[in-house]
Amino acid sequence: MGDIPLPAPPPETQLDLYRWMVLTRTLDDRIMALWKQGRGVGGTFSGKGHEAIAVGAGLALGADDVVAPMHRDLGCYLVRGLTPERIVANQLGRITGVTAGRDANLHGMGDLELGIIGFVSHLPQSMSTAVGAAMSFTYRGEPRVAMAFAGDGSSSTGLFHEALNLAAVQRAPLVLVVENNQYAYSTPLSQQMAIDDIADRGAAHGVPATIVDGNNVEEVHSAALSAVAKARAGGGPTMIECKTMRMLGHAIHDGAEYVPAELLEHWRRRDPIDRYRKRLLKRGVIDDEGVSTIDKECADAVEAAVEFAESSEWPDPASVERGVYAP
Repeated sequence: MGDIPLPAPPPETQLDLYRWMVLTRTLDDRIMALWKQGRGVGGTFSGKGHEAIAVGAGLALGADDVVAPMHRDLGCYLVRGLTPERIVANQLGRITGVTAGRDANLHGMGDLELGIIGFVSHLPQSMSTAVGAAMSFTYRGEPRVAMAFAGDGSSSTGLFHEALNLAAVQRAPLVLVVENNQYAYSTPLSQQMAIDDIADRGAAHGVPATIVDGNNVEEVHSAALSAVAKARAGGGPTMIECKTMRMLGHAIHDGAEYVPAELLEHWRRRDPIDRYRKRLLKRGVIDDEGVSTIDKECADAVEAAVEFAESSEWPDPASVERGVYAP
């Protein structure tokens, strides 16, 4: 994990990775602020600290591939084509949101036309759906890949192992991204498994696994590109364990007082966006003016999304039974 320096991707790729991470953080912060102001509906989740994983992995997929993101993968939804307008409208329960007011957060926020499998809140149920999609690509002889995201808590469930074993046996074109953020709600990793690396669980099922620094977007992106290429060529599934930290509570209602302050401070110094900004400035890929321009572009895009969402209509209560079940 980070022991061997990776060759830098092309400058345009570096800027894409950075821009998408900044947009993700800007949108995430705004959504959290809306809830604290009492302008949100239901609950919401923050992916702060996970931007390098969601963006780095998501940008490794092709246009015809599919992905099953989770509730801390806002960046992946964005890079796949969900606009900030649709996302904020969904978070505010408006008819212009992805679920047309059926769910007021990232739950169920899928769009198959964009290759996004709607998030199933019970984890890791989305993972088994992605395995099924991957197997269907093999049956049809299509050079497509399915990517699924799971967390450290998910890796302790039976379905995680069943899905991983099936993917291995079927040599399904699956890339599994495990976001090891050290806490399953309030349960620390040390209290849910006796091994150091979740990657060992992949090896137990015959799935090659690699461990990366989840706060290094280039490392995540490089590992995902390799896994996607391997899966597309018929090489079967790969697990990527991304070591990171959940910087806020499980959801907005959770103050996360159970997380040691010194642990959060350690990871705050490893913030994925701050680290990458410094790296790009040092390389000369961007300058201070370029940083300011991206910040402003992202802030403007998010503000426009909030205005769009708040000016959108609420769903008609009489339509509550429509669109609940697949036809």
